[in-house]
Amino acid sequence: MALVEMVMPKMGESIMEGTVLKWLKSVGDTIEQDESVLEVATDKVDTEVPALEGGVLKEILVQEGDVVAVGAPIAIISTNGEDTGTSAPAATEAPATAPEEEAPQQAVAASAQTEGAVAKLDQPASGRFYSPLVLNIAREEGISMQELEYIPGTGKEGRVSKKDIMAYVENRSEAPQQATTQANNAPAPQAQTHAPAAPAPKPAAAPQPQAASVKPAASYSGNVEIIEMDRMRKMIADRMVESKQTSPHVTSFVEADVTNIVNWRNKWKNEYKKREGENLTFTPIFIDAIAKAIKDFPMINVSVDGSKIIRHKDINIGMAVALPSGNLIVPNIKNADQLNLNGLTKKVNDLANRGRINKLTPDDLSGGTYTVSNVGSFGNVMGTPIIMQPQVAIMAVGAITKKPAVIETPQGDLIGIRHFMFLSHSYDHRVVDGSLGGMFVRRVADYLENFDVDQTI
Repeated sequence: MALVEMVMPKMGESIMEGTVLKWLKSVGDTIEQDESVLEVATDKVDTEVPALEGGVLKEILVQEGDVVAVGAPIAIISTNGEDTGTSAPAATEAPATAPEEEAPQQAVAASAQTEGAVAKLDQPASGRFYSPLVLNIAREEGISMQELEYIPGTGKEGRVSKKDIMAYVENRSEAPQQATTQANNAPAPQAQTHAPAAPAPKPAAAPQPQAASVKPAASYSGNVEIIEMDRMRKMIADRMVESKQTSPHVTSFVEADVTNIVNWRNKWKNEYKKREGENLTFTPIFIDAIAKAIKDFPMINVSVDGSKIIRHKDINIGMAVALPSGNLIVPNIKNADQLNLNGLTKKVNDLANRGRINKLTPDDLSGGTYTVSNVGSFGNVMGTPIIMQPQVAIMAVGAITKKPAVIETPQGDLIGIRHFMFLSHSYDHRVVDGSLGGMFVRRVADYLENFDVDQTI
């Protein structure tokens, strides 16, 4: 018999925690190796977590809705399938093995409850890691980094989890009210007891300013419908606000003549559909041009870390995919510059199809270095896209429209009908100047306009 500890897996770079959405197995159920045991949500994707070992699910250590750090235990599996009637050592012995480590935090919490104060560490936990989620909550609640270092953490290596900071925020907001309530309920001072008939002094009405400062609940008039954001929409909203607060956005526009591309696609799309069973869209052609331009201007393929600029040698291009719910998700094509047009077409179709049915993996959503958004698919001629942090640039391609244009020929200029498309390039002006941002989008347009119409697919 062997008891195996199942831990929260790492589901992509920069992901340090996940939220348990649903347990697919119950205690006592038999589990096959690689069979899905639970569903987990991160700030990038919802995914199922498989068991690394087969056996019987002995114990569930975290509940649905809990936020769990990567590497933390989430379940115990008995690998031989026998019910031993004992819990895993990790679950039963943990409190006994580290009493000295937990005692200070318990003492702090107990004193905080007694005195109506907020639980804090005696010493700041300098150098402690904080997840992006915790930092976002701290920023929204006005908690400084110095104050954050005093918050007790129950996560791995004393890290502050979402539950820890939310409890701190709640106690922090309730502490003044508790203190006021205790003051109001306290007996009158000894010196005043000789005059019981005297009216209560006016200072007893002090809670009124406190109540007046509480933000009233929003009221709505008229015929309205109130819709609560789903989890993904909340995350998208947070990311968009964070990006705008982080990067000074500048957008450059170029109009490209894509007549050759339109004619080439019209020539090949039916044959490709018949041969491959897949659609031949414009998106892989756009991604191919962007990958070539990134090779010409590698400083577009960077990210920012504090005062450091990280230049990426891999060209991983993300593509925004619209989900049936109306939300957007951005899977990445790894090493896009190493794929030919047929390979890019296959990859684009695969990611788009799996994105629409929620079958993308964390690896599909991690590691992006540049992003493209096809706003033309919605009939928009152009847009001003928001940068995917920590990247520094994103391009939106608009709808392809027919326009009259001047055509230069050896015999003279003529007026003809051509296909045009706007390219909108948003970039982080901290590290990308207008010259680089403008030259890059112009180079992408040049590759599109000089598309080889003689190539096959």
